[in-house]
Amino acid sequence: MGLLTNNKASNDREKNDKKQPSKNVLNQQYRNAPPQKTYRKPGTPVLNSTRVAMQNAKPLEKRPVLGRNTKNAPQKKPRESRSNPVKFCALGGLNEIGKNLYVYEYANDMFIVDCGLAFPDEEMPGVDLVVPDFTYLEKNKERFRGIIITHGHEDHIGALPYLLKKINVPVYGTRLTLGLVEGKLKEHGLLSQASLNVVEPRQNVRMGCMSVEFIRVNHSIPDSCALAIHTPAGIIVHTGDFKVDYTPIEGGIIDLARFGELGNRGVLALMSESTNVERPGYTKSESTVGESFKGLFARAEGKRIIIATFSSNIHRIQQIIDEAEQHGRHVAVSGRSMTNVISKAVELNYIKVKDGTMIDIEDVNRYDPDELVIATTGSQGEPLSALSRMSSGDHRQVTITPNDFIIISANPIPGNEKFVYRVINDLMKQGAEVIYESMYEVHVSGHACREELKMMISLTKPKFFVPIHGEYKHLKKHAKLAVDMGIPEGNTFVAGLGDVLETDGVEMKFTGTVPSGKVMVDGFGVGDVGSVVLRDRKHLAEDGVMIVVATMERESGRIIAGPDIVSRGFVYVRESEELIDEAKQLMKSVMEDCCERNVREWGNIKSAIRDELSEFIYKETKRSPMILPIIMEV
Repeated sequence: MGLLTNNKASNDREKNDKKQPSKNVLNQQYRNAPPQKTYRKPGTPVLNSTRVAMQNAKPLEKRPVLGRNTKNAPQKKPRESRSNPVKFCALGGLNEIGKNLYVYEYANDMFIVDCGLAFPDEEMPGVDLVVPDFTYLEKNKERFRGIIITHGHEDHIGALPYLLKKINVPVYGTRLTLGLVEGKLKEHGLLSQASLNVVEPRQNVRMGCMSVEFIRVNHSIPDSCALAIHTPAGIIVHTGDFKVDYTPIEGGIIDLARFGELGNRGVLALMSESTNVERPGYTKSESTVGESFKGLFARAEGKRIIIATFSSNIHRIQQIIDEAEQHGRHVAVSGRSMTNVISKAVELNYIKVKDGTMIDIEDVNRYDPDELVIATTGSQGEPLSALSRMSSGDHRQVTITPNDFIIISANPIPGNEKFVYRVINDLMKQGAEVIYESMYEVHVSGHACREELKMMISLTKPKFFVPIHGEYKHLKKHAKLAVDMGIPEGNTFVAGLGDVLETDGVEMKFTGTVPSGKVMVDGFGVGDVGSVVLRDRKHLAEDGVMIVVATMERESGRIIAGPDIVSRGFVYVRESEELIDEAKQLMKSVMEDCCERNVREWGNIKSAIRDELSEFIYKETKRSPMILPIIMEV
């Protein structure tokens, strides 16, 4: 009888212990997590694995077992707010497409999810790339525990080199993702000092007092993952970019079971991507593109096939290679970014290709047209891309002829339509047959449509909902969708860049802002192109510039030479001699007037020249060129 009593007490004690959270271990279930693999250069320090961290944690405090009817048993208190809330903010990815960077904080620990870039729009002449503002991260670098990457697209990894130059912390991601990151860091000379750690789906990594679990999802690039962030306040699910594909080209289907398990345990907040929230139904499987390729390859018999797609769409490239091998064709790759991605994917065995299938783009003229497939960049009509150079006749190896069958296997990104259609028109003018998405199913999205977004909400059953990754209209419609799914309107939050959301597990609210914005990269310059420089560039692009040059005597202020006027982008001087002569006479009289009034300060003289000439030019032409006075003194 005593033995039974002791066993019962032991069982009760074990149950009671499980209810008490450890001070040093956030999630008891991860005590037996497998050790993490590392993907790093020799000599690079490796962080302790999750398993080691868990095994070294202090044991749980033993508490006395109390009977059900014990008078002194503590009464269960209602849940109270925690002293340290979990904080969330975005430095990119809200009210925009691209530049994804999300910050999670608890107490003295901070980590980020993704570190992407965006490409410049027409309001940023001369800018090469746009990256997030890292000011807030730099100010808190002592609390910075690491970087979690969901997948290998540029809008999620492109800004990593620029951040790691400022703050060198460990980076965690799946094998292909870090393979692509490795190539970017090598270009910037950062690979030897970086700590890249490979993580598998269902594996966890520690971020101070938080733990991040990777969950497999489907997307347009392999090895994509969502995240379950285990915090002292509760579980936060961060979907990253995802869709539900039951027939993926490579890898398994999205781990819906794990999302359901988390939902049953209780999800505090869901941070879900919003890109395709306006599209009804489900996103089609990538395998449907392969079926379209079969028919198009048969139709292109006797012709050279050129296919333009996103360089990172490894599933699409695999299907192109498979179909080329079925028809006995060789595959050449044009475009630096696509060449780099395919090389890394082949090296890591994410693209499978038979010996002899791939040839160098330099050798395409040695083969008959019906023996070739050319995979190229330029599906968005980028002016310097390989396909654009082909359409304008500037490509060194490929000249478009009526014997070309061209497939544009991508949707135009909003805003790029005119560039894409310009390239299509130029290709057709040269006699080529062009197939694009609106005619055939040669592209499917990698993002979830409305029914898949609803499925994610249904599985996770979050208390709070925050739409991410989308323009403002996407975020608002996604929030409305969540309300329609039963989440209270007061528990949905549409945030902007820099807005700080806090939750203690009981409530969520906005509590302030942090520095955020766009940092422009132009050549080797990072951040030296600001609003003033952009304003001047747009001014020059719209109205041109007039430069007034004169030489004055230092002591008397007398005009020694000039004034002469140089015009660029405003009027052609030889055809506007009368206007230029009148402007010169006006400038001469302005300078003489300054001399008579004993004005010797060069800044004042330049202002007078600029004001008078601007007024004259606008009156005569209704234009406002930039005016730059240059005064030399002798």
